[in-house]
Amino acid sequence: QVQLVESGGGVVQAGGSLRLSCAASGRTFSNYAMGWFRQAPGKEREFVAAIRWIDRRTNYADSVKGRFTISGDNAKKTMYLQMNSLKPGDTAVYYCAADRGGGAYVYSSPTEYDNWGQGTQVTVSS
Repeated sequence: QVQLVESGGGVVQAGGSLRLSCAASGRTFSNYAMGWFRQAPGKEREFVAAIRWIDRRTNYADSVKGRFTISGDNAKKTMYLQMNSLKPGDTAVYYCAADRGGGAYVYSSPTEYDNWGQGTQVTVSS
């Protein structure tokens, strides 16, 4: 099991930036992939970005490519999501997740992730 704690959400105007953090504990950090998902009211949870620690391979949703950057610090066991050029459509609860490990891909399906944080609210005003 791994414990995940998100932070960094808040309210920002359209065009602004936020950086989310996800602190992980309880598992060997380098053997897994971690990702960010988001869920807006009345919508399904959707993939945002993910990173696999062993080779730093990343995967992004088309809707955030060029605006969001996922990264991590192995020593701090912390993953980050730098979000730039934010739009009102980015408003959602953002969740950090860790996958089961050993996968061949950097997965975008939430079913591949078995550990989740509590979520942090991001609100982008127009």
